[in-house]
Amino acid sequence: MTTHRSTHPWDSTMYFTHADAIWNTHPDLRALVVVADNVRAAKNDSDRLGDLAKRVEERQAAAGEAEMPEIAAWREAFSRMGLKPTQYRCASEALLRRYRKSHDMPSFHPLVDYLNFVSMAYGIPIAAFDCAHVTEGITVRPADGSETYQTFQGETEHPAPGEVVFADPEGNAHARRWTYRQSARSVVSAETDRVLMVIEAHHASAAQDLAALKSELDLGLAGLGVRVTDTTVFDPAQRRLEF
Repeated sequence: MTTHRSTHPWDSTMYFTHADAIWNTHPDLRALVVVADNVRAAKNDSDRLGDLAKRVEERQAAAGEAEMPEIAAWREAFSRMGLKPTQYRCASEALLRRYRKSHDMPSFHPLVDYLNFVSMAYGIPIAAFDCAHVTEGITVRPADGSETYQTFQGETEHPAPGEVVFADPEGNAHARRWTYRQSARSVVSAETDRVLMVIEAHHASAAQDLAALKSELDLGLAGLGVRVTDTTVFDPAQRRLEF
């Protein structure tokens, strides 16, 4: 377990955690949780994106998505949730499949663009939430059916009971089907200043790969001008971060 915390100006404590039900069903889960501010001032780092793009292309030249251990483990996790892994794909697989077809990615925001390439380079999904639009904190847990999820088309959905969601205490679902799709409610935008990043993996070398990914983020986020304030590695003995 590794935790790093530095002082920051926010006066309200937030949290991130996984419910016991998640750990009981997915004991191999490992996660890296990072909190950062000064996101509004983030600048593009085209050189770093170029280096990451080369790594993505090397990864894709070596294997198809289904053969990548990071993706295969997420497919197994989706199957365990009763989802067809070729119908609902984790975010990193969806990005890799898109990039394989076009060899290009649309630009959304300097931080989001960077995280998308990091996700593809490591084959591990990364979620980024605007803390200003999250009430108190997030728990990854099975839905009870009362949660509300905002689509990017402006519609409201209610996840089915048992579906894994990222939920806050007000019942806002900030992601559906675990790492399948984030909500428009807390998406990173030009107005975002504080972000919660969640990076999760299930494969055998997850702990080592998350450590390497953390080293990438330490350098890459600093290059964007983003300030990391909290970092925690989650495992069965470390299941909660307050920030």
